[in-house]
Amino acid sequence: METIKVGIIGCGSITRFRHAPEYYANPYVEEIVFYDRNLERSQALAKEFNGCVAETVDELLKDPSIVAISDCSSNETHHIITSKALLSGKHVLCEKPLAVSVEKAERMVEAQRKSGKKLMVDHNQRFTKAHQKARELIASKELGEVLTFKTSFGHQGPEHWGVNKSNSTWFFKKERSHSGVAGDLGIHKIDLIHYLLDDEVVDAHAFTGALDKVDENGEPIEVCDNVVSALRTKKGRIGTASFSWTYYGEEDNSTTIYCQKGIIKIYHHPEDQLIVETKDGEVVRYQLEPIQTNDNQTSTGVIDAFVESIIQDKEPLVSGADALSSLRVIEKILGE
Repeated sequence: METIKVGIIGCGSITRFRHAPEYYANPYVEEIVFYDRNLERSQALAKEFNGCVAETVDELLKDPSIVAISDCSSNETHHIITSKALLSGKHVLCEKPLAVSVEKAERMVEAQRKSGKKLMVDHNQRFTKAHQKARELIASKELGEVLTFKTSFGHQGPEHWGVNKSNSTWFFKKERSHSGVAGDLGIHKIDLIHYLLDDEVVDAHAFTGALDKVDENGEPIEVCDNVVSALRTKKGRIGTASFSWTYYGEEDNSTTIYCQKGIIKIYHHPEDQLIVETKDGEVVRYQLEPIQTNDNQTSTGVIDAFVESIIQDKEPLVSGADALSSLRVIEKILGE
């Protein structure tokens, strides 16, 4: 059985709770090499996951035994690290958003084309059983055509999840996060709508605001903590999307799809992750799996899919082009 050695760049929460454990559990991965600007962080994860440490990014990228990397750096360096890794002959799984601007993301997609390596982006909502089932139902046209939709993604904010659990989190910094909640949570839902509907959002009008979050100095943050938007797709569907870092209660990750003959409700109910209500009053409930939340870490399936695309030499399930089309929508939402 072929096995591969992988590297991870950036050792924050996303690496600790998702990338590292999922690579570690994957039978095709023989070893993980960790890099972080903060050496103590990479050493701690290497110890926890039986890996080793690279002292520089270059050391990791020049190691011919490393086949693939996860780019878990903060948003503003994705275009640099991912492009460099691709051109160094590595396959790359990049965290979302792909980049801080469409222009920088286009350079990454170009680097992927030039390198011939795989570029996958961590839009993990495509991998949940409820979303996959909903896509099947929509494609089958059992409920007719999709007319409208609404989706939301909100929780208490990244300061409750980030590695340092404080308001000094890089997510709140304009020069590092760039797009605030839009690029953190919103882009997941845009990608999901594209995936569920096999369609693309082409027009967006939105209100954005920094309504409640403050930084470590008690000042309002420089990026948005809330977005409410109205969207229109290429095929003429219209819908709404809300993203928030100020849902101070249970996380909301729900989507509703309104079709000609009924409604599909996703992640509205804790036990019935998918509920179909037909026009004539029939209700079908699907119990598939609980959604992964920041408080309930389950395997996302992203790492397994990425590794499989390398071992079996097939197209990744979320390509650079997919991620680029979602980023275009985020730029529209932010009015950039």
